[in-house]
Amino acid sequence: MKKLLLIVVTLGLIASQLMAQTDPKAQEILKGVSAKYKSCKTLSASFKLNILDQKSKKTTAQSGTVALKGTAYNFAMNGQTVMCDGKTTWTYMKESNEVQISDNKPSADAISPTTIFTMYEKGFKSKFLADKTVAGKAVQLIELTPDDNKKNYFKIQLTIDKAGKYVNEAKVFDKNGNIYTYSIVKFTPNAAVTDDLFSFNKSKYPGVEIVDLR
Repeated sequence: MKKLLLIVVTLGLIASQLMAQTDPKAQEILKGVSAKYKSCKTLSASFKLNILDQKSKKTTAQSGTVALKGTAYNFAMNGQTVMCDGKTTWTYMKESNEVQISDNKPSADAISPTTIFTMYEKGFKSKFLADKTVAGKAVQLIELTPDDNKKNYFKIQLTIDKAGKYVNEAKVFDKNGNIYTYSIVKFTPNAAVTDDLFSFNKSKYPGVEIVDLR
C-alpha cells in the first residue's frame, strides 16, 4: 500500500512554468489547465484507480477522494486516510486503528496529492496527441515523458477536459509493466472544505494507536 501511495502520493511544490523543450500546442493547453487550478482556493475530487498488470493481465480497481487547500490535503483510499496541514502528515489505517505521524517532507520526485493535478509543470517534456470525444465530452490527449530516466515510470498520458480545463484522467506507465489509470469521477473547484479536514483529531478515533515517527 505504501508503494501505491508513493505513486499516487507523486501528489510537492508547484512550478511556475513548463519546461522549454516541449510541444507548443501541448504547452498552451497545459498552461490553461495550470491557470485553472491556480485560480482555485480549494478543490475536491473523487476518483477511481485501475491498476493493470500487463504481465498477468490482471486488473485491480480502487476508489478514493482527495481535497486540497494550498499545501494542505486529505487523501483517502482503500482503508487509509492521509491528512496533512502542510507541516505534519497523519496516516490513519482503519483496519488496525493506527495513525502514524511524520513531518511533511515533500519530494520533488514524488507524485503526491498536492501535485496530482499539476505534476506536468516541472521535469517533463510534453507532446500533444489528439483531440477526441469521450462520453460526449471533448477532450485533449497529452503525453508526458520525464526528463529523469531514473524514475520508476517512463510516461504519463493525460486526458484533459477541453471545456473545463482540468485533468479528467491520468495514466502512469511504470517500468515494471503496470499501468495506473486515475479517472476523475467528480471534480469540485472552490469546494467548501474546513481546516479540520487536514489534521488528525484523536477524539474521533476511540482507542487509536498513535505511532509518532518524527
